[in-house]
Amino acid sequence: MHIQFYKYQGTGNDFVMIDNRSGKYDSLSIEQISTLCDRKFGIGADGLIKINDPESSDFEMDYYNSDGSKSFCGNGARCSVAFAYFLGQISTQTQFLAIDGIHEATIQDGEISLAMLDVDLIDAIHSDFVLHTGSPHYIRFVNSIHQVDVVHKGRGIRYSDAFNVEGINVNFVEKISENSIWVRTYERGVENETLSC
Repeated sequence: MHIQFYKYQGTGNDFVMIDNRSGKYDSLSIEQISTLCDRKFGIGADGLIKINDPESSDFEMDYYNSDGSKSFCGNGARCSVAFAYFLGQISTQTQFLAIDGIHEATIQDGEISLAMLDVDLIDAIHSDFVLHTGSPHYIRFVNSIHQVDVVHKGRGIRYSDAFNVEGINVNFVEKISENSIWVRTYERGVENETLSC
């Protein structure tokens, strides 16, 4: 199959972008998506996004992690808005469909502002937190974030009995100042540290 694609990135999260408004790529399998995202044997990306043309909104962001599993991704959503704008599907304001519902976004001076859905459930596990932003996130506050073995520690949490089936993104967070934090992430579906999540 011949596939026309583009490559976008949002704060280091990179994506294979496919215009699927005609439905031409509806039949892409999980294996094909995983191969396309493979950094050695494919294009290489943290995820793959198909832009679909639903009746209920301006466009649909059909997001897949690099292992082919479906999810929501904020950086992917911002890239989807930029791609839909490039395709002429939207103007500078949009409402689009994602796996977790309708989102709104605006484009101003090349910057994309995305309205995420409210986080309405936060669970505490000892001094850590679990929340759902369209994708599940495990939050652990740490000191000396650059000393953290993100892959080893993140994989341990992601594959623990509590999260093994669905998986979870594991975010290690250090408070840098009153108004800033530093985040490093082990991302499910990629099964490695990513530059952003």
